[in-house]
Amino acid sequence: MATQMFEGKGHAAVYQKYRFAPGKELQQTILTYLQEKRANPAELVVDVGCGSGQGTRFLGEHFKKVVGTDISEAQIQEARDAPSLPGISYLVCPAEELPFKDASVGVLTSFTAAHWFDIEKFMREANRVLKPGGCVAISTYTVDMSVRYGNCSDELTKVFRECWDLILKHSHDRLKLVLDDYKKIFEALPFPDKKRITDIFDNIPMTVASVVGYMESASPYQVFLKKDPEAAKSLLRDTEKRMLEIMGVSSAETPVEFWVRHVCVLGCK
Repeated sequence: MATQMFEGKGHAAVYQKYRFAPGKELQQTILTYLQEKRANPAELVVDVGCGSGQGTRFLGEHFKKVVGTDISEAQIQEARDAPSLPGISYLVCPAEELPFKDASVGVLTSFTAAHWFDIEKFMREANRVLKPGGCVAISTYTVDMSVRYGNCSDELTKVFRECWDLILKHSHDRLKLVLDDYKKIFEALPFPDKKRITDIFDNIPMTVASVVGYMESASPYQVFLKKDPEAAKSLLRDTEKRMLEIMGVSSAETPVEFWVRHVCVLGCK
C-alpha cells in the first residue's frame, strides 16, 4: 500500500511555497533521454505523485498534454490554484491505480515521490499504461545537499546538515529507498532498456528563508512538528538565526546557492 504523508492543507501549502522545481541539469538529463528514445513529442505525459505540481509545470513547457496525479486532494488543489499552461490538468488518484487506458501514455514521470508508492503495484501499472516505446523517468533529490554563500559555504553547510540530521531522525522507513539512491526502484523497473544516473548536481537559487522553508516542507519535519511542536519550531528558528550570523546579514531573504544531488531512473518499454 502507498504511504500517505502529505495530506493536510497546511502541509500542502508549505509544500507549494517551498518545494522547488526540477533543476536545470535534471531537466536536461530527462529531455535528452526522451529525445534519444524518440519519446518526444509524446501525445500524453503523466506525472505521478505530482504534489503541488512543480515537476508537472516543467513538463508542460515541453509537451502539449500533461496530467499530474496525486493521492492527496490538498496537494492537487494547490497545484490547480497555481498558474500553469493550458495543456496541464490534475487528477486525484493513487499511483497504483491510474485512470488511463492500456498503452495510452507516451511518457510517465515521478519527481521525489516514488519512494512513497507500493513499488511492485506501481511498476505493474506503469507497464500497463505505457505505450510500446514509451519512457519512464523517476527521480528524487537526495539528502546530499549544501548551502553556498561567499567564503562561508562550509560553515553554512555544516549548520544546515546539523539541522537536517535532527529532522531525519523522524524519517519514515520509505526514505531508505532515497538513501539507497533508488537502487531498489531501478531494479523493480520491468524494462530491460533502463539506466540509473546518481550524480546529477543542480544549483537551485534560494534564500535563507526558502532553505529553512524547504526543511519545514519535508515529511520528517512534519512528523517532528506533531510530536513536539515547540522543539520543531525552535530548531528551524535557531538554524535560520545561525545561518544569518555566519553570513553576516540580517535579512532571511538574502540569496544563497542551494546545491542538491539528484538520482534519476530512466527506462524505455
